[in-house]
Amino acid sequence: MEHNVAVGLASIVVIGIAAQWVGWRLAIPSILILLLAGLIAGPVTGFIDPDELFGELLLPIVSLSVAIILFEGGLSLKLDELRHSGRAVVNLVTGGVLITWVLASGAAYFIFDIELQLAILTGAILTVTGPTVIGPLLRHIRPSGKGATTLKWEGILNDPIGALLAVLVFEAIASGELGGSFGTIALEFLKSIGVGILLGAAGAGLAVALLHKYWAPEYLHEVISLSIVIAVFTAANEIAHESGLLAVTLMGVLVANQKFTSIKHIVEFKENLRVVLVSALFIVLAARIELSELGDIAWQAAAFVAALVLVVRPAAVFISTTGSGLTVRDQALVSWMAPRGIVAAAITAVFALGLVNAGYEEAEDLVPIMFAVIVGTVVVYGLTVGRVARALGLARHRHEGVVIVGAHSWAREIASELKGAGFRAVLIDTDMAHIASAREQELEHHYASAVSDSVLDEIDLQGLGRLVAMTANDDMNSLACLHFVEAFGRNEVYQLTLAPTESEADHATISELRGRILFDPKMTFSELEKQFEAGGTAVTSEFTEDFTFQDFQKRYSGRWVPLFLLREGEELEVYTVRQFHEPRRGDQLVWLHLPKPLIAEEPNKAEATD
Repeated sequence: MEHNVAVGLASIVVIGIAAQWVGWRLAIPSILILLLAGLIAGPVTGFIDPDELFGELLLPIVSLSVAIILFEGGLSLKLDELRHSGRAVVNLVTGGVLITWVLASGAAYFIFDIELQLAILTGAILTVTGPTVIGPLLRHIRPSGKGATTLKWEGILNDPIGALLAVLVFEAIASGELGGSFGTIALEFLKSIGVGILLGAAGAGLAVALLHKYWAPEYLHEVISLSIVIAVFTAANEIAHESGLLAVTLMGVLVANQKFTSIKHIVEFKENLRVVLVSALFIVLAARIELSELGDIAWQAAAFVAALVLVVRPAAVFISTTGSGLTVRDQALVSWMAPRGIVAAAITAVFALGLVNAGYEEAEDLVPIMFAVIVGTVVVYGLTVGRVARALGLARHRHEGVVIVGAHSWAREIASELKGAGFRAVLIDTDMAHIASAREQELEHHYASAVSDSVLDEIDLQGLGRLVAMTANDDMNSLACLHFVEAFGRNEVYQLTLAPTESEADHATISELRGRILFDPKMTFSELEKQFEAGGTAVTSEFTEDFTFQDFQKRYSGRWVPLFLLREGEELEVYTVRQFHEPRRGDQLVWLHLPKPLIAEEPNKAEATD
């Protein structure tokens, strides 16, 4: 038995992370792969049975995991973002929630022909949209405009608000007071909010004090913050049912927006933990689905999902956000993003069991209904939201563009070549003369420090997927790379070499503190500056049947340094000191044409990667 439990637990984690990797490799939302993997591991093969594996611990484990995910989500919320989309967020989590509740309840009542009380509860649960799904989808499509910020805030805030609403409806149904004492329900709602605010603020204060006053060693910061989150969540739920989600969400927001101490290491820890938890939770969720139960309500479920997607969500968004500052395109994007996730599943499972025990036998139907909604909305939005965002002009098909730190003359020349090939190239510099020149050349530019706290929020990252730091300051290049790891990942931040004599040992020692090293081992900033001043130029060459890469090598032997490779005009690859990309027919090479031979041999073609 112990062996089976160990295999089951290990399988959930391994399958979940493997699904994340497959989603990344195929460039499709990982949520879809997670659901498919969970269905195969659960109802299709019977390899994983979460109810047998976890027993009565399943729902508490899910609840604690969701609490940690919402805390991490709160850490990503910056109050400055509300300057532009705050009104829309407030409208969505108030009026939007009420509209969703009413319309979803009506749809459930008429489509599934269930008791009115259960339809009202279903509508209340469906006000939860689910950051466990919205977050990965937003990271995948990277939409621009106010809609992205609005969706991020709404997805995180809706979970605790929707959960509180669902709890109050459940308790009213179970006690037989639905439609009776409005004052009692309102009082319980206010009590839950008050407890969530007080404990959330207290937890944030304790966590910040531990860091700011050095009450704990650094190696315990992450685990202590995690224990505080768990304690706050549990205490809040003990005092007021389901107020814990609000408490931990508020705690995350307060910790993220305080100015007393750095929390970067805690954020990184929670982000890594979130990936594991989201992966495991979706495998567990999908593995619990009973395919036979879904088959019994297939047509009704399809009609219900269609009503939620095509009527309920658009109505809630357009009615509640009209006049809030969102453009019609932003409203359209927000109206096409309301997937349900693990919170809805967990709440439904708990309430269904409680109502069955209270004599509502039809409550058993709530579980397959909610699973159908989760699967349906995740599939619909996961497969289409990228296309919708691109059709609205709020996202690009690929994120192959480049942020270039440094807008000096030859950086502008390289940016011009990339722009000419159809790729976005945004120059960042604090030198106003460089920025003015970039403006005259009609190149995208941004006057700011690449390491400022606000630069990631100020730059439109749509279509951008990597950073190339090419200033004369090695430390600035390294810091810029570390700063942009959050947006692009460690694999897509690059900088010039620190020194032409850098050894492999040096590379290995400090690789975690900088980006991947660009171009050629001898191409420092000063060497590149010298080559361009001597007449070197950035050139783009295309390879065809009549002009192959071998022809190119013979013609320019010793007088070229590869910079970027454009794979058939769609994918951009960066040359580094440890990775050479072999051009093929149809590719374009952006390269530095040297005024005279620099080296006798061709550039390093080692297969190793950084």
